[in-house]
Amino acid sequence: MADELDLAIIGSGPGGYVAAIRAAQWGLKTAVVEKDDRLGGTCLNVGCIPTKALLFAADLNDYFRRGKEFGIECPDIKVQWDAVVAREQQVVRKHNKGVEFLFRKHKIETIRGFGRLQGKGCVSVSGPGGEREIRAKNILLATGSEARMLPGLEADPERILTNREILEIKSIPISIVIIGAGAVGVEFASLYRRFGSEVVMVEMLPRILPLADEEISKELEKALKKQGIQVLTGAKVQRVQKKGSGVEVEVVQNDKSQVFKAQQTLVAVGRKPNTEGVGLENTKVEIDRGFVKTDKYMQTAEPNLYAIGDIVAGTPQLAHAASMEGIVAVGRICGKPVPPLNYRHVPDCVYCEPQVASVGLTEAKAREAGLPVRIGRFPFKASSKASILSSEEGFIKLVCEEQYGEILGAHMIGPSVTELIAELVIAMRLEGTAEDIMYTVHAHPTLAEAVFDAANAVYSVTINA
Repeated sequence: MADELDLAIIGSGPGGYVAAIRAAQWGLKTAVVEKDDRLGGTCLNVGCIPTKALLFAADLNDYFRRGKEFGIECPDIKVQWDAVVAREQQVVRKHNKGVEFLFRKHKIETIRGFGRLQGKGCVSVSGPGGEREIRAKNILLATGSEARMLPGLEADPERILTNREILEIKSIPISIVIIGAGAVGVEFASLYRRFGSEVVMVEMLPRILPLADEEISKELEKALKKQGIQVLTGAKVQRVQKKGSGVEVEVVQNDKSQVFKAQQTLVAVGRKPNTEGVGLENTKVEIDRGFVKTDKYMQTAEPNLYAIGDIVAGTPQLAHAASMEGIVAVGRICGKPVPPLNYRHVPDCVYCEPQVASVGLTEAKAREAGLPVRIGRFPFKASSKASILSSEEGFIKLVCEEQYGEILGAHMIGPSVTELIAELVIAMRLEGTAEDIMYTVHAHPTLAEAVFDAANAVYSVTINA
């Protein structure tokens, strides 16, 4: 490359590609280094997008099988797994091409290969065309994360799976043991159970979705057990072994050992940062267990080197957080008045059935911080729209500051809550109160009315419950 770049970005996931587009919009000469053959990173190719496409197919399967209660009988329902997967891949490919189009539109160069920091604004790229060196005034590291594996265990395409391998399986598992009950674990448990798999889910901590509000965790566990998923909490996996054409998973719970036999096992015990081999040793970057330390504008200890997304220490490993971090970093580079990201305003969504969404402080965290709080709850069984949809499980819970009612956190489980959470995110960003929501007119009948009723419940004046 003859001319020096204004910005070189390593990684094209939701952090990297959003940062690249914003940089180009603000006049920076930008290039993106990507080691894989498709743009979009883990989220688009083997994470958020394909899994949600499969989960939507599971939702449709649910409605078809329950058709009689709506007066529409579907006697010959048949799941064509090949077609389900083909549609999921069609969605992914469409958005791969969408990112490619946006890069062309904004004149962002794509450099194929593995990028490695050399220090002093230099990045070496090992790719199909051999070695290449690029120079940039600023560098943004957005290399993402990959699934953690249990010690001594290796993934394979057939029986011991991570989020990558499970998207390649050729048929619906007859049975599966899922190790880990965070977002990935509960989503795949919900997905395959609704397609007929026998599912066992094992969580080492005392409850599933350990970071969620405790009431939400309990409600989800109850719902998943009702669906026929066997849930073991406070349980430790002692051994995973291939046996015959399947696997055996030995689990200890309350000092009692039991062995589960299944066709496959999914390891969903968290993710580790992709920082190995990227050349951090050639910089002044400070790291913590492989994660990169940054300031609130995503700048590292190395001048003009920024980091965003799953590799950043102490931040949520969420695609939408990475995207906003990219915008913040580029704003800093360009001297724009972009505010740093307030992580209390980053929503967390889980697309199982029923869905889960949250933002801000849980009730327990608020009380631990010594904050006097009011709590408002509203059950979906009292929502007319939830009754219309025949989806009445769950509730909305608001955690509000006691004196003025400022919303400190919102926690939801039920129909379409991954969409409803946005209202609470913007309310919190604007320092809104439960009273503000009380006097905001919500259309009827909608699921959003449940947010209105939960706000009323903060003051013990709920209308519909």
